[in-house]
Order: sequence, then C-alpha cells, then structure tokens
Amino acid sequence: MALIEIEKLSLSIGRVPILKSIDLTIGAGETMGLVGESGSGKSMTALTLMRLLPDAARATGRVTFDGIDILAAPEAAMCRLRGNDIGMVFQEPMTALNPVKTIGEQVAEGIRWHTGANRADAEASARRMLERVGLPEAKFPLTRYPHQLSGGQRQRVVIAIACALKPKLLVADEPTTALDVVLQKQILDLLRGLVAEDRMGLLLISHDLAVVTDMADRITVMRHGEVMEEGETAQTLSAQVHPYTRQLAEASMHVPARPNRHAAQAGGDNLLEVDAVVRDYPGRRRALFAPAEKFRAVDHVSFSMKPGQSVALVGRSGCGKSTLARMILALDRPTGGDIRFLGASLTSKSEAELKPYRRNMQVVFQDPYGSFNPRHKVERLVAEPLHLLDSQPSPAERREMVAEALHEVGLRAPDMDKYPHEFSGGQRQRISIARAIITRPKLVVADEPVSALDVSIRAQVLDLFAELNQKLGVAYLFITHDLTVARAITDEVMVMHDGRIVETGRTDAVLDDPQSEAARDLVAAAPDLKRAIRRRLHEQG
Repeated sequence: MALIEIEKLSLSIGRVPILKSIDLTIGAGETMGLVGESGSGKSMTALTLMRLLPDAARATGRVTFDGIDILAAPEAAMCRLRGNDIGMVFQEPMTALNPVKTIGEQVAEGIRWHTGANRADAEASARRMLERVGLPEAKFPLTRYPHQLSGGQRQRVVIAIACALKPKLLVADEPTTALDVVLQKQILDLLRGLVAEDRMGLLLISHDLAVVTDMADRITVMRHGEVMEEGETAQTLSAQVHPYTRQLAEASMHVPARPNRHAAQAGGDNLLEVDAVVRDYPGRRRALFAPAEKFRAVDHVSFSMKPGQSVALVGRSGCGKSTLARMILALDRPTGGDIRFLGASLTSKSEAELKPYRRNMQVVFQDPYGSFNPRHKVERLVAEPLHLLDSQPSPAERREMVAEALHEVGLRAPDMDKYPHEFSGGQRQRISIARAIITRPKLVVADEPVSALDVSIRAQVLDLFAELNQKLGVAYLFITHDLTVARAITDEVMVMHDGRIVETGRTDAVLDDPQSEAARDLVAAAPDLKRAIRRRLHEQG
C-alpha cells in the first residue's frame, strides 16, 4: 500500500502552469528520487505535499497521504501533519535554522508543540535525536547556536528537527548541494540509515543523478512540470528510454573538448608562484589574560602555475582552499611566505601598486546572484573591472567592450540593459565569467563556479571555460569539492587537507590512483553515475 499517492496533480500560480498532471507514489521504507533541472517543478511538488503553497496557487487532482486528502484537509489538520507525520529537510540549513535560538531549542520546539511534552522531556528527546544524527552532547552542547557549527553539522540539526518525531514521510530538497563530498556521503548515509530504521518513506529531490542512483529505489524524471519517465532507478538510468533522461545522464558525465589540454605545461616562465605561504588567525583565549591561541588556516603551501594552465584545488570544507585563494588574489595578506605573480612579489605591495596586477587576475564566485548588486544593470556589473585599465574607455567604448565580453560567453549585446534577476542561474554565471574576462586577465580564480548549477547548465559552463582557455589562453585555478569537475576541466590537481597540500599531480593520475589518505577519502566519497548504476544492477542480480 502506498504511503503517499499523487494522482493527476496540476498546479498553477495565477495563470502560469507549474505542474501538469503529475502521478507519483511512495511506499513505507521506500526512497523515491525526483530529478530534473531548475524550473522543472521538483520543489513545487514537495511544497504541495506539505501544502506550503503561495496564496495565488491553485492545485487540482488528488494527493493522498496515509488515507488523508492533503489538498482538501483543513489547515489545522495540516499543522498536525507537518513535522509530526511529514518532515522536510531544506537545501540551505543556515536559512532553515533560526540564528537566535540554540540547536537544542529548535529540535525541542516541534516535540513540545506536537506532543505537549514539558521542557525537560522535550530537551531529553532533542538530546537523543541529536546524538542519533551524530551530534552527541559531549561535543555539541544543546546550547550552541547555528553559526557555531559547520555546514555539515547544521544540516544534521535540520535532519534532527525533521526526524525528531519519526515521521512517516521525509522530504529532502537538495540536502547536500553545498557540502563537500565526504560530508555529502555522511549525510546521505545518515538519511539511508533513518529510512531503514524507522521505515520512513523518503522523497529525495536532487539534480545529481549519481547521488539519486546511490540512494533511490525508484526515480521520477521531471521537465517543465511534467513527468518524462518513471521507474526503478538503475534500470531507468541504464536504459535511458526517454531522450531527456539520456540528455541528463550525458550532461552528468560531460567532459569538455580540450584538444591542447597539456600544451600549457611545457617550458616557459611561471605565471604564479606560491612559496611556503602561511596564514594564521587569532584563536580563542583559554583564560582572561592568557594570549590568544593561533589558528593556522594555511600551512606552508607551495606550488606554481604556467600561463594557460588549468589547475584544481580540491579538499574538504574548512581545509583552507578559500583562504589560499584570497591571498593569491591579494585580498588577504599571508602571515609568512611569498606569492609572485607575473614575476613580481604581491605580498609587500600597496593597493595602488597592486592595480596593474589585479587587471590580470580576476575571480568567478560560487553564487553569481550574491556577487551582483541587484540594483545595477548588466552593463555596469560586467564593466566593473575596467577601472583597473591604465586608460579609461569612453562610454561608447565601454559598451562595445561589454558587448564583446557578453558575446564571448554566449549572451547578446541587448542583455547588458537588463537586471540580474531577469536571467537564469546559468546565465548569471555566464555574466560573472564575462565580468572576469573583460580585462583579458592572465589568471581566473574560480571558486566553486558550477556547484549550484543543474547538470546540463554545468556542462555548458564547463564548455565555456574550456573554450575561453583555448581562445584567450587564460589560466584557471578551480577551487572545488566536485571531483567530476576537476577531472573534466583541469590539467593538474592539488589536494588540500588541514591547510597543507598533501598531494599533487596530473588530474587523472591523482584521481585514479590517490596516494594520500585525504585524496583517497575524497575519491571514495565522490558520487559516480556509471559506478553507481553498475553497483545497483549487480545488487539486483
């Protein structure tokens, strides 16, 4: 018997159709993977199950949960269901958690509301649930606040809140998108264990086919609010009967064409040299008048890059990747060591002296929308680095330069007169790349540039990076926790762990035969679609 059954569900907001005749069932103890690109209707399907829809939304069809008609149930009945019988894990834990409440208060809140337990009993239940998700009180007191936890720890708190009352159905909407591969594996193993122990149904929403293949018993593929294909996960993804399923699978494994992949490594002067760089930060004081302990974020890191070379810097969250990147970009000063760019040391130069070097060194951030001023049009945003040029272009020349940069990233000149919110996530990342290349830099530092993108958009952006590498000769330092991206786009990879570079070499060599424990942990935890399909088919005999 199905735990939840969706029949002919259609949803519109105003006059805009969002979902079109969706059919979907989930049984107790079953994991259903819901995949598709942004805008396909995945999250709106989940919000319909919770009846958390905008006021203008209108739903037709039937959604039956454990014998209850969700669409017809009064709001009081839905308040009893949410958190008690249906739990939800959201994508961004810092947004989902209340920053001014302790983690103990937030887990206990739902327990008290649904069960009427007193404060002490609810706190005891919260303590047991947090321990169950890997946050024992001895190391993680209930009095901690969300900002005092790492991203993976915050996600465990969100899961504890959602599962505190052992719901019959758990909805997990992109629960691991922002996590490194090791943390991602830990969170997925945790969800898998909770489903097995409590016989929960799990609706896992993701754009990562490898993750879904590892986790889900069945898969539903959505596009533009419609179900394209549904069936047993490994069979569906191996057969790829529907063209859209095949398109998603190919995009997941896409490798950009790079005919001169290793040409940049031969001879010549170094573009960038990092020599024994150290970065210390003051830590906590153990006593009132005691000196602050030092925290070493980067510990004697050395490496070099050639012009046109593409290098990946991989490692777990908190290993020092972004701190190192900020020092390379001269946005932070090292405590020790030296950084040389274009043959000159950057560590002792003033801001005025850094200006010609900044022109040749640009950055692409992880979140393109967060890196833009939403009140400015694209022309002004893309033209921002032009102040670094020796002679400032006239307004007409500036528009021409912006138009050329937009054209190089696959956008049109009229797009410069629009605002960032008028573009999709993939288009906004193209605008970020246009801003980075408008000064024709020698080096671009790309900090998780595709982690928030759908697989097909990610494939397009990686193709764009490869094309610009070939056309403009720009070198890339890719900071990523996605080994698929590192393998697809880089010549060499450096593995960072606890502030140190613990392994370096040709990308394929390091990822196929890792020598350090840190690299082995990353490779073992990284999801791989082909490997996951083979494993699931083997398990089924």
